[in-house]
Formats: sequence, C-alpha cells, structure tokens
Amino acid sequence: MPLALLALAIGAFGIGTTEFVIMGLLPEVASDYGVSIPTAGFLVTGYALGVMFGAPLMTVLGTKVPRKRMLMLLMGLFIAGNLLSALAPAFSVMLTGRVIASLAHGAFFGIGSVVAADLVAPHRKAGAIAMMFTGLTVANVVGVPLGTLVGQSVGWRVTFAAVAALGVVGLAGVAKLVPDVPRVEGVRLRHELAAFKNVQVLLAMAMTVLGFGGVFAAVTYIAPMMTRVTGFADGSVTWLLVLFGLGMVGGNLIGGRFADRALMPLLYISLGALAVVLALFTLTAHNKIASAVTILLIGALGFATVPPLQKRVLDHAHGAPTLASAVNIGAFNLGNALSAWLGGVVIAAGFGYTAPNWVGAVLAAAALVLAFLSAALERRDGAPSQVVTGSAPTGRRAAAHH
Repeated sequence: MPLALLALAIGAFGIGTTEFVIMGLLPEVASDYGVSIPTAGFLVTGYALGVMFGAPLMTVLGTKVPRKRMLMLLMGLFIAGNLLSALAPAFSVMLTGRVIASLAHGAFFGIGSVVAADLVAPHRKAGAIAMMFTGLTVANVVGVPLGTLVGQSVGWRVTFAAVAALGVVGLAGVAKLVPDVPRVEGVRLRHELAAFKNVQVLLAMAMTVLGFGGVFAAVTYIAPMMTRVTGFADGSVTWLLVLFGLGMVGGNLIGGRFADRALMPLLYISLGALAVVLALFTLTAHNKIASAVTILLIGALGFATVPPLQKRVLDHAHGAPTLASAVNIGAFNLGNALSAWLGGVVIAAGFGYTAPNWVGAVLAAAALVLAFLSAALERRDGAPSQVVTGSAPTGRRAAAHH
C-alpha cells in the first residue's frame, strides 16, 4: 500500500478524534466556561450541523479544485478550527472553532476515499479505502479515550491543541506523499442533485439520521451519566469510551461483511436490537458491569448500520454517488445534532441523565419503521437498480468500509 494512504489515515484519525472526544470532556468544558451540561452539548450539535452542511458544500467546491490541493485546504480548516477551540476565551468562540473544524469532515472522507482508490490497482481499491477509514475507527479506540484522559488530567485545551498538531502531521503527509491528481472535468451540479429525487435515497438518509441519532442520544451524555448515575470515577470514562470504540470497530466490520449479502435483514436486526438495548440502558446505567456491557453493544449495533445505510444510498444514487455519499455522512451528523439537542432538552426538563436513552430508543425504533417502509416500497416498485455511473464502484467499496 502506498505511503500516501498513511497520510490520509492520519487525517481521518484526527477528524475522528476531534468529533467524539468532546463527549468525554463535556463536564470539564462546562465547568470551565460556567455553562450547564446541556448547553455544553451544543459543542456536539454545532459540530454535527457543520458536517451536515459542510459535506455537500465542500464536496461541490472540491470539484473545481485539484483533489490534492482540496485535501490540503480541508486539513488547514481542520487545524484552524481545533486551534481556535483550544485557545477560545469564551464558549461562543469555542463553538465557532468546532464548526470551522467540522467543515473539513465530510468532504475529506468523500474526496479522500476517491484519492485512496486511485492510488492502487483496481483489485486493491477496497483495501486502500479500508486503510484510510481505519484512521476513523482507531480514533475511537485510541484517540478519543487518550484525548479524554489528557483532557481530564491536564486540561481539555491541551487535548484540542494535540488534535491540531495531528492535523499538521496529516497536512504535511498529504503535501509530501499524495500525488497530484487533476480535477474532474464535466461535473455538473444538476446531475448530482438529481439523485435526491429518488424516494429510496431520501428514506435511507432518514434512517441514517434516526438510527445513528439513537446512538448519540445516549453517548453524548455518557460522562455525566456514568459518573453521576452509575458511580464511576471521572477517570473511568476513558475506559468506557474504549469499550464504545471497540464496539464501533466490531460493528463496522460486521456491517461491512454482511451488507452485500443481506442488507435489509441486517438493518432490521441491528436497528431493532439497538432500540431495545437503548431502552434497557435506563436500567443498566445503575450497575457498573451492566452499563459497560451496554455501552459496548450500543457501539456495535449502531455502527453495524453504517455500511448498509451508506451502500443503500449509493445503490439508488444514479450518476451521483460522490455527492450522495457526502450528504449521507452529513445525515449521520444531523442525527448526532438532533439527538444531542433532544438529550439536552430532557435533561434540562428534569428527567435525569438516563432520560436521553429513551430518546435514543424512540429514534432507533423510528428508523426501524422506515426500514420496513423502504422494503415495502421496493417490493411494490420492483427490484432496486444497481446501476450507478461514474465512480460508483469506488463509492460502494467506500461504503463497505466506512
């Protein structure tokens, strides 16, 4: 595998770390700025909304710029946003830094996966894309827990400064190792937008919003839930996030393995089980062992939905797999934003730190209903078309390893 893939993986590692590490540091950030935990949750919501709007915007802008240069510009945004977060004198300034960093997220993965596939022979494209996305999954096993530990030990600002430094390494790697790739000619926005007239594309994105939202309704507030309800020490949040990350890696591998074989049954099982586990979390959160097992299961079940949902979007996005894929990455983050906001609402309303688990269970159950609706419409209309022109093969491989 080319060394350029290492540069892309480092960038993915940094992006994955900055997205999720805030969840383990909400109490510290809230205390430092003198805001409530639900208010601090807007740092999750703001980042997620930035990805949602930034993914399609930056992807479209990226069609006018050579891919290597665009990747470097995206890493520059990422660095600037994390430095601003690290130095922010006020909560509003930190929120601005989070949004700036988030603009790089979706487009980096969308453009980076295309570049990764172009770096190797056709029969190795899937492995190349998998290597890039390994950075994202490893971030949740190593980067997020380590960043949480550093933030709790020596200050959360140090964590964000370290993430910015990772971005500098990723930028240098892209500049040095990624070859120049000419920009794609003949791309028209109207062709990209045509995919969104397909009801199956919209249903798949809605499932993404609700299903992934179910995961982050609970996980956004995992630090106060585990310390104030379960009775874990602050330092234990780090290892609980390791469990969540391991669940993510396992679920992603399972989803990638079975998405091509039995896509809809996989969605039925994972979304149904996720709804049940999230509902039970309101009970298991009162026991240390049971809560740890539940966190592992939430990570696994939640991320088992990622490959099939991403693939389903690509299967129905005729002629526009790049933009549709980027928008679906934004949909994951819309789910994050929605669930973080709803979780904050129920906590602020006095229902307690376990209340977001019920929010998550309802969201996951709603996604399951949409899955059954999507399948029913598909049976009525006939088999789905598998023709996706342009870079569809690359997109499908990317989906299986997101």
